[in-house]
Amino acid sequence: MEVENRVLPNQEQMQGFMEPGPDGPIYMVNLLKYKDVAEYEDGRETALTGREAYQVYAVAVADLLVEFGGGMIFGGEVSRLMLGEVEDLWDEVAIAMYPSRKAMLEMMMSPTMQEIGQHRAAGLAGQLNIETTAIDMGAPKKA
Repeated sequence: MEVENRVLPNQEQMQGFMEPGPDGPIYMVNLLKYKDVAEYEDGRETALTGREAYQVYAVAVADLLVEFGGGMIFGGEVSRLMLGEVEDLWDEVAIAMYPSRKAMLEMMMSPTMQEIGQHRAAGLAGQLNIETTAIDMGAPKKA
């Protein structure tokens, strides 16, 4: 299995995202890899690390998620790989809930997201976004 971190989706991924999607909420699993030093597209000088630049984005996007009916579910630092093999581990994992794919798209297109997105791009070396939906795991069975 080949794994490639990206900052932006490819054409096929964006087309799929534009489709209606599942009924109900989606949970976006974000596997984040940071740059050592933030690099802004406008060339500005900064003393921020990639993680610090992304944190500027993360604080603002957490508020924005609430405006669009979603919220942050989980955030954590990756400490080690328990099973499997990858060439390089991600730095952090974050899970965000959106009431629908449509709500996520509307949030992505919002003026606020356009403004704060510069910090995301400056901080990320790449990421994987995995769209998931909740499943009923059922009650535990008695032994």
